[in-house]
Amino acid sequence: MPLSFDELIDDPSGRLATMMSAGRLYLSDSSHAALLRRVGDVIEEIPTARCPDKRWFQRSYGRSVTDEPEDLLVGDGLFYLTEQRKLFLDCTGGHYQMTWGYDHPELHALLLDGIERGIVWDNHSNIPSAPVKRLTEKLVELANPGRDLAELQDDPDSLNTVLAGTATGTVACGAAMKMMLMLHEADGAPVFVVLDGNYHGTDLFAQRLRGMWPEYFCNVEIVAVQPNAPDELEATFAEHGERVAGFWAEPVMMNREAIIVEPEYLHLARRLCDEHGALMAIDEIQTGFWVPEVIYSTRIGLEPDFIVLGKGMTAGFHPLSALVYRGKLDVLEQYDAISTNGNAALAAYMALGCIALIEREAGRIERVGAAWHQALVALAAEFDETLVEARGIGHMSALKFRDREECLAFHRTAVARGLWLRAHAYHEGHSTVLTKFALPLDEEVVAWTAGALRDLLRGKAWRA
Repeated sequence: MPLSFDELIDDPSGRLATMMSAGRLYLSDSSHAALLRRVGDVIEEIPTARCPDKRWFQRSYGRSVTDEPEDLLVGDGLFYLTEQRKLFLDCTGGHYQMTWGYDHPELHALLLDGIERGIVWDNHSNIPSAPVKRLTEKLVELANPGRDLAELQDDPDSLNTVLAGTATGTVACGAAMKMMLMLHEADGAPVFVVLDGNYHGTDLFAQRLRGMWPEYFCNVEIVAVQPNAPDELEATFAEHGERVAGFWAEPVMMNREAIIVEPEYLHLARRLCDEHGALMAIDEIQTGFWVPEVIYSTRIGLEPDFIVLGKGMTAGFHPLSALVYRGKLDVLEQYDAISTNGNAALAAYMALGCIALIEREAGRIERVGAAWHQALVALAAEFDETLVEARGIGHMSALKFRDREECLAFHRTAVARGLWLRAHAYHEGHSTVLTKFALPLDEEVVAWTAGALRDLLRGKAWRA
């Protein structure tokens, strides 16, 4: 007896499969205009079915939410339907990693093509297949725009080396941290200078950089500085000198209300690292694959020692990350930093597809991203009693509220309206609604979403 969806999901009636098929057909057969008119509605034309609940989940992921949760049923492009048949516009690219939205037709076809060609899902890192090797070459090209590959191969100071055996950004960040520690030669405890509000992964050391677990660390010092505060940065390097092992930054701080770190500040950090013998890591897990250049650092003419890429590399197909770094820093042994499933050939094939789409659509991505950001700038100016400013860049843009409780109330109202946004209001002073639209965003959706947010801001119900 062959495996079946109905058996695996424990739905012998087949109603859930019918519901999913009907939902997917509804999304794929409807125009953007038709879908936008019904965002927030329950689509009664789709049949209902019993869905598995979350009684076995951990508490923080909704263990107790077992009665009709608005969990995802099917998605297409920028839209998805919940198990309750409610239609949502996803303004956050899945969870910031669905570069091309749900079920992009060309990536769908590429996936099937890869399987038919015999590209394996994963294999041992000692025997990487063609997509993995080509991806490393492509990442070196992207990190060094305009430079000849043959010249890069012989230049140990260039970004010519890729650690491709990592599945998640946490592991890729950890690899850079290990190299910083191994290459640190100054006397005394090494110092890591980080931006306050950083997020470089979920293992212990990465979380220590953001202030967690201090009681379990010795012989390493973490100094958090405020972004875009050059005097403080210079004073920090002057105080710690050659003990600074590394500087870490996310160029758009999506974990701190979409603050964009000014290019001048990052170039100052580059100069200070050079003067004090420190290494510079730019964490592009959020920004990489979300700008027309693919790598944000090249956009601002910055050449760090490490560039961390992840999240959007495969448009959500499979976790994949990479660390691009200077060849002279290549001091790790084979298994010092690796994920068991980090050499995934099929995922690398999808990553190459994502890059090709970005390169082909670069002009439109730039244009539409700028339009979305400007729409939020206009809203911030129009509702300046409620909003402080628009933040971020392009598809990664946000609205900073003056009041935390109003931010949370607005977020709840927007979600109820069918706009899947994120709210940053869980730390002192945080009061920002975030977006990170997938790259298929177009002018029609920009105009509609800006209008929907304007209507919500004009309303009074969410302030009650």
